[in-house]
Amino acid sequence: MTETAAATAADDDAREVVVSLYQKQDKIYARAVSGWFAGWRWALVWATQLVFYGLPWLEWNGRQAVLFDLGARRFYIFGLVLYPQDFIYLTGLLIVCAYSLFLFTTVAGRLWCGYACPQTVYTEIFMWVERHLEGDRMQRIKLDAAPWSLAKLARKGGKHAVWVAIGLWTGLSFVGYFTPIRTLTVSAASFGLGPWESFWVLFYGFATYGNAGWMREQVCKYMCPYARFQSVMFDKDTLVITYDAERGEPRGTRGRKTDLKAANLGSCIDCGLCVQVCPTGIDIRKGLQYECIGCTACIDVCNGVMDKMQYPRGLIRYDTLNGLSRHLPRSEVVRRVLRPRVLVYTAVLGVIVCALAASLWLRSPFKVDVVRDRGSLARIVEDGWVENVYRLQIMNTTESRQHYRVQASGLAGLVIDAPADLAVDPAQALWVPVAVRLPPQAAASAGPGAHRIDFIVERVQDVAEGAPRTQTEKSTFLLPR
Repeated sequence: MTETAAATAADDDAREVVVSLYQKQDKIYARAVSGWFAGWRWALVWATQLVFYGLPWLEWNGRQAVLFDLGARRFYIFGLVLYPQDFIYLTGLLIVCAYSLFLFTTVAGRLWCGYACPQTVYTEIFMWVERHLEGDRMQRIKLDAAPWSLAKLARKGGKHAVWVAIGLWTGLSFVGYFTPIRTLTVSAASFGLGPWESFWVLFYGFATYGNAGWMREQVCKYMCPYARFQSVMFDKDTLVITYDAERGEPRGTRGRKTDLKAANLGSCIDCGLCVQVCPTGIDIRKGLQYECIGCTACIDVCNGVMDKMQYPRGLIRYDTLNGLSRHLPRSEVVRRVLRPRVLVYTAVLGVIVCALAASLWLRSPFKVDVVRDRGSLARIVEDGWVENVYRLQIMNTTESRQHYRVQASGLAGLVIDAPADLAVDPAQALWVPVAVRLPPQAAASAGPGAHRIDFIVERVQDVAEGAPRTQTEKSTFLLPR
């Protein structure tokens, strides 16, 4: 190899850079923050967790108020009893949630992420435990850097013990929506949980412990798909958390009485607190970033710094890109929120909610299903009458005992052989064998083949229940050749 070739090869080796496909992330030590938005965030934490943990313990008509009984295929939501046939309501609920997310995001960015997302809520709870047992940001940094000792082991062990307890209680509460919570709690206390209950309690508890205690911002940045497609729902009139660079730059340290114009400084004192309180570790001063979950911690801490420096608040604030670039007054920013896109989302959401509510309000208090007896499609009985046998399922969706009677129509002379009074217990289903007969003259007149008939099931009038309701279910009556 010539000297020139050797030198070229050496230069190529020197320019080679090894790029790791996995970059170790530095641990984020989020600092505690207080303020107006922090108060709202904690109010949502309390509200969501009171609902989640408390709802399974409420009783309604002598049973658990909210219970999704998969074994019995009954879904109880206070006074509403749903069956698998009511799956359409779940679809409607998911559509309402999706449109609500679109609407809130278009108006004010990641409100769901910052205030009510379970990942955010449980991370906030776990960080509160961490601060109370290990201290605030600098104390936790020093504790992690210190060698292991009994004091460090006690603090770390106590923190994880509380985290595990919260995770297990969360898992137990989650399973309590599918298995009666009182029975479940007694079984758990006596270590008598079944295999499936044990699996889901441990699975959900481990997920809560791992996501909120260990992964935290990694879930929001890398696992949650919402961070990737949120920009599609943003526009220049969406309220987002922004840093006013025109007012804040050039940044730098200074005294409280420093003349900003004389020192050629902006309002930002470059304290870095907005980065220290951020749960995802970003610098909001670099502009809008997909990692921002909209928690507003940077707004609260920056407003506190502005108060101490006796500067106007709002260096970091909720604003729109148009409002920031065009210096729009607050009233104009709010007015532009009611733009066509938002109005369309609101109208569609309103129509869907009203339709879903009307459907639930007008929902029949019972359901009927007709199944032909495959063992006996059609037969000729005494005196030449033609008989078809069916099985009727009557599902009582109310929580009181109901009485029904069955009639049949569709062919002249049709006679039905069914009990005169069918009693169905609350939220139960009753299978009833029914024989339908047709006299020879009517059968000859109708001709052989399949003929449509209707089963009319009427709920017997009850003063407490109001006027009777009927359900009509179609079927076929077979006439042999």
